[in-house]
Amino acid sequence: MAFLAEHRIPSAHPVADNHGQYLRELNGGKPAALVKRLNGASVDIPNRMQCAEIGKQMVRMHNASKEFNLHRKMVRGPKWWKATADNVMPCLAEEEASLLINELEYQFSHLYQDLPVGVIHADLFLDNALFVGDELTGIIDFYYACNNFFVYDLTVTINDWCTTGDNVRDLQNARVLLNAYQQERKVTAAGFDAWPTMPRAAALRFRLSRLQDKYFPRGGEITHIKDPDEFKLILQDRVENSDQMSKMWDHP
Repeated sequence: MAFLAEHRIPSAHPVADNHGQYLRELNGGKPAALVKRLNGASVDIPNRMQCAEIGKQMVRMHNASKEFNLHRKMVRGPKWWKATADNVMPCLAEEEASLLINELEYQFSHLYQDLPVGVIHADLFLDNALFVGDELTGIIDFYYACNNFFVYDLTVTINDWCTTGDNVRDLQNARVLLNAYQQERKVTAAGFDAWPTMPRAAALRFRLSRLQDKYFPRGGEITHIKDPDEFKLILQDRVENSDQMSKMWDHP
């Protein structure tokens, strides 16, 4: 967060102590930090200007990550998919279990190695971006940030930002977001080839995490369980229309 804010990417800058440390301990050794407050609020249904803005800031974040010297493996990648699916499968109806089994088989036969990588947000949903009007004032919640494929990060965001049920608007918004991204960083040929697969991978990851939270909830007063069926529908759509995903790259 400090690195991004110092590279003029909207993020809440933590406040360092007199020794330059961000993390201290409070209340019996619990790690804590002070963070500067950001203005703005999340939006429920983004417009084209807001989608363009998030595309511009995502590519700036990805480009800046080349200078970031820390590394973190992806926490919820293929191994986690398999372990979590095994855990939740007994709780599911046959049709739901089949969807997971088929998608896991597909994903494990389409694992990519040669895509550009760097630090990604990995969870840049609408509620993790703050706006004042059409100005992006903050990107928040870097809990799942890690080193992984840039194109995967794009699909995580598009699955949430461009899946409102209005197919025409969703396609337009996706094109605007991706075109804004490509103004500063062109997606490679390998990225284009992987594009039909990545939205499915992103949908699978969030389908599984929400199923896990539903059937095996964690304790805590601020825990909020989101509807797993939202990503069941998104996953089904990405499976049924994977051959249409390339249309997102057309100019609006």
